[in-house]
Amino acid sequence: MKKAFVYVHGKGGSADEAKHYEPLFPQYDVIGFDYRAETPWDAKAEFAEFFGGILARYDEVVLAANSIGAFFSLGALSEMPISRAYLISPVTDMEGLILGMMAAAGVPESELEKRGEIPTDFGETLSWKYLSYVREHPVVWNIPTKILYGGNDRLVPFEAAAAFAERTGAELTVMEDGEHWFHTDEQMAFLDRWMTEDMN
Repeated sequence: MKKAFVYVHGKGGSADEAKHYEPLFPQYDVIGFDYRAETPWDAKAEFAEFFGGILARYDEVVLAANSIGAFFSLGALSEMPISRAYLISPVTDMEGLILGMMAAAGVPESELEKRGEIPTDFGETLSWKYLSYVREHPVVWNIPTKILYGGNDRLVPFEAAAAFAERTGAELTVMEDGEHWFHTDEQMAFLDRWMTEDMN
């Protein structure tokens, strides 16, 4: 039985991060997905093509996805026969995230709709097309899923992760000292235990 473990990185990450998981899951082919999409509509096509090819070659496919990579995965892979998913600091309420950025930038919806795109002082460009797409394509997710959330996550509110877990039946684990980006030795050890206790 051929088994694949596919890792989808977050913003600013890379497919090379998948190498961390190779010693944890020797029974799986560990594959990092070096996607190029920056919008959910581009991700839908790119992710479907990539995962379609993997699903054609493997009997079992496990997904591990981080932050915005998790958001793209949720929007693109819900109809695919993925056996289970591990979501790390996932963005599960993109509409709420965008509205929060709009509030922080002092941009009302009417202005964003009129102008289409508005750059912000904190480096993100607000997009009416992006917000509209998110509203018109709510996530439907039925794949067995576990979520890891950091108690000190400054990007994703706990309420968003908890609401998504309740709505989809996902199991939510909180590392109180965790951050949005799991990267310290202690955080990675926690992440490894969380995932390997279930996988092995």
